[in-house]
Amino acid sequence: MVKDACLIAGFEAGIKLGALFHQFVGMPVSESNAELVERVVESCVRLQPFVESVRIKIDRKKLKEKASSFGYTTLVPEMMQAEVVVSFEGCRVKAELRWVEELNYPLMEVTEVDVI
Repeated sequence: MVKDACLIAGFEAGIKLGALFHQFVGMPVSESNAELVERVVESCVRLQPFVESVRIKIDRKKLKEKASSFGYTTLVPEMMQAEVVVSFEGCRVKAELRWVEELNYPLMEVTEVDVI
């Protein structure tokens, strides 16, 4: 039963990361609203079932590099880091989204599984 719960929790964590990635990439962002965007994305993910915690970080250095002469750009995968913790029937899974330069890809991976 715990194995099944962990498989479900892992799947749910992946769904959360995929949803936040595909819903928020392309959102206008600037240095002045980056923290607000982080909190909004976290708030939206927290609404989903089984989410224990979520943390979003926008890389301010990359944001600054990509900003237009108007002071903003759109959120791109290279700027995003996310961590979500999902609990389901005795299993807690931590999963992360991070840009991997060597792969040129936003990698999503389960980084921790705990029976609780």
